[in-house]
Amino acid sequence: MSRDKIPVWEKLNLTIEEASAYSGIGICTLQKMARQPGCPFVLYVGAKKMIKRKNLEKYLEETKEISAESGQ
Repeated sequence: MSRDKIPVWEKLNLTIEEASAYSGIGICTLQKMARQPGCPFVLYVGAKKMIKRKNLEKYLEETKEISAESGQ
């Protein structure tokens, strides 16, 4: 099965673009959030940032507000 044919909700790790579409959070905001030290849902694969889907879901369940300026 091609990686592109796996539904986003079944993938363990998402690209920033996939995470944006999945969560409804803008790409720039997600990038800012992922740059924060100790971000619980970012995974670096070499120089590429991936988003751990389940960790992002948990983070969003526990977070009450995300600011576009700070990324949190």
